Amino acid sequence: MSVLTWTYIIVGLTFALYIGIAIWSRAGSTKEFYVAGGGVSPLANGMATAADWMSAASFISMAGLISFMGYDGGVYLMGWTGGYVLLALLLAPYLRKFGKFTVPDFIGDRYYSNVARSVAVVCAIIVSFTYVAGQMRGVGVVFSRFLEVDINTGVYIGMAIVLFYAVLGGMKGITYTQVAQYCVLIFAYMVPAFFISIAMTGNVIPQLGLLGTVTDGSEMALLDKLDQLHQELGFAAYTNGTKSMTDIFCITMALMAGTAGLPHVIVRFFTVPKVKDARISAGYALLFIAILYTTAPAIAAFARTNLIHTVSNQEYASMPEWFTKWETTKLISYDDKNGDGLIQYVANPQINELTIDQDIMVLANPEIAGLPNWVIALVAAGGLAAALSTAAGLLLVISTAVSRDLIKMQIKPNISEKNELLSARLGAAVAVVIAGYFGIHPPDFVAATVALAFGLAAASFFPAIVLGIFDKRMNREGAITGMVVGITLMLFYMLKFKLGKFGGGGPDDWWFGISPEGFGTIAMIVNLVISLTVSRFTAPPPAEVQAIVEDIRIPRGAGDAIAH
Repeated sequence: MSVLTWTYIIVGLTFALYIGIAIWSRAGSTKEFYVAGGGVSPLANGMATAADWMSAASFISMAGLISFMGYDGGVYLMGWTGGYVLLALLLAPYLRKFGKFTVPDFIGDRYYSNVARSVAVVCAIIVSFTYVAGQMRGVGVVFSRFLEVDINTGVYIGMAIVLFYAVLGGMKGITYTQVAQYCVLIFAYMVPAFFISIAMTGNVIPQLGLLGTVTDGSEMALLDKLDQLHQELGFAAYTNGTKSMTDIFCITMALMAGTAGLPHVIVRFFTVPKVKDARISAGYALLFIAILYTTAPAIAAFARTNLIHTVSNQEYASMPEWFTKWETTKLISYDDKNGDGLIQYVANPQINELTIDQDIMVLANPEIAGLPNWVIALVAAGGLAAALSTAAGLLLVISTAVSRDLIKMQIKPNISEKNELLSARLGAAVAVVIAGYFGIHPPDFVAATVALAFGLAAASFFPAIVLGIFDKRMNREGAITGMVVGITLMLFYMLKFKLGKFGGGGPDDWWFGISPEGFGTIAMIVNLVISLTVSRFTAPPPAEVQAIVEDIRIPRGAGDAIAH
């Protein structure tokens, strides 16, 4: 059967599964809509958290980044993985013990202020919409190739699917859908990795294949071979970096702090019954995430090697079918500058004739390697699972911020549960439409767009959450000022240097040589300094708030032991 037929079958079956789960687990109350009733098992929550966190950026774009950037792309691997460890160990158990439904809920109560809650709602919406733009873009990329429609149509199809199970099931439906999506995405990611690793290195385990030798008779290590290919084409050696150490540090720190401040990931720890379960589910999630993240560098190296061998100095007229199929999506383009009919794929932009969108590398990898059509279709289903699972979690954050943190907690406190649930569903529906717009007009490719969302989360939420847990002297004035200044600074820098607003320029004009993806670290530090300074020159929090801060850091039952 053709790739298109296999895609219809496999994607159709997985979508039917997701919709069936959404119908079976539809939310019947606001607690089920917001936190799945608070009764999810640690194992299921670990899988759901992994699927929620491993977005289109992880599945589709991260290996593409590493494939094209080599050593420099590893910064995304370090930042996102380290950030999850930071969240799991530093914040998740304390936030679960605080017992609120959302991050704005925590900030509103911890800082005894509806103004703080409102600022947190605005920050959550900005972060979530920036993040979801990358997910919808990922959905469009998958559909554009494998259903042979344009990217915009692909985004519309993704919107319809997400709208159905996010609006119907809420967090309860999303949680169990994400368990299924994790199984689909990890299977889809690993199967081609096993096939290609065996073919290229003779080793079935991709992580070992990355460190092994190629089976082309040259007896060269895979990475040495890739370095040689890169340098022959004028690119920097694959295993050498070109970014400054300052920028690498700032990007890594922004991704780590951003991960620990992402509202759609944090809310997952409110869905388990106990603080202990939050810790256990965090451990499960880290294990499930590690499977994909340790495989990504191998897939990146395999894809890059196969791509160079397939396209470099080859006749355009004899390129395989996958090349022409991706050309129709406009994600690959060829310009025969010298008229010889050969593809010149080199580093020099004056001579280079081939432009490749790095978001396609994971999706095109099985086709480039000549794997069976069912494997190619399986990867498409995995990419959709990754993008849709995260998109659904983000849309729920947006709808909850509107229905609970704005309407229920501030505008209309006496709203009935039925009307609150209705407002949450309407909020999700509106959010899907806006997310679709951003998916059609994203600021950059998938991983870069998502990295900006992490920078916004680091600049706004991370200091407020950390200081809210560990500094009982931290007050509302400090938190509000810090969040406003932090996210405003990050937005300004992002608009200036990523979208060219306010007279922005290229890398030579970056402040301190720091890229927009890394500037979240600077904005976060500014937030932290301002928050601490303002809090020390204004009135301390009420005694009962300080007592809550003391209490959430003490394990349950420890208080009695201390008293005796």
